[in-house]
Amino acid sequence: MTFEETLTSRRSIRRYKAEPVSREDIDACLQAAILAPSWKNSQTPRFYVVQSPEIRKQVDQEGLAPFNADNAENAAVLVVMTFVRDKSGWGNDGAPANEGGNGWGWFDLGLACENFCLQAANLGLGTLIMGIRDAHALKRILGIPENEIVGPVVSLGHPDIDPVMPTRHSLVDAAKFL
Repeated sequence: MTFEETLTSRRSIRRYKAEPVSREDIDACLQAAILAPSWKNSQTPRFYVVQSPEIRKQVDQEGLAPFNADNAENAAVLVVMTFVRDKSGWGNDGAPANEGGNGWGWFDLGLACENFCLQAANLGLGTLIMGIRDAHALKRILGIPENEIVGPVVSLGHPDIDPVMPTRHSLVDAAKFL
């Protein structure tokens, strides 16, 4: 698959086949995420891969909104993405480098999340980025340290649906050349 094909084939998948995803493919998606750029190479994103049926049930019941748990029902794994706070976008003096503060941690996590999802699409897998989740419950269930901020939960699995690409903004509408 070409890079452009990967970009245009990626979709938010809300129905999965009840099939496993190989550890090799999970690792490839995580490695792609780890390769994402970050502020001063701070590499703050962290990934909690939920495969255990017992933990998955707890995450579904306590950590996700019911509609998100339903959308990800047969996904092989859930990946809870976090970042270490007060590093990306912060100076050596412990103060924010600019008005963005921890917003740069969110930015870096978004880059990592996109790499993860693009690699999944490249492998023929589907993902759904879920932002409606209970960060406190996820921290408790997964033992996420207090110095990490919980971002999205991403489902990963074999799509059981082939959604049509929604209309995208045109270049004229999205970009301004000065």
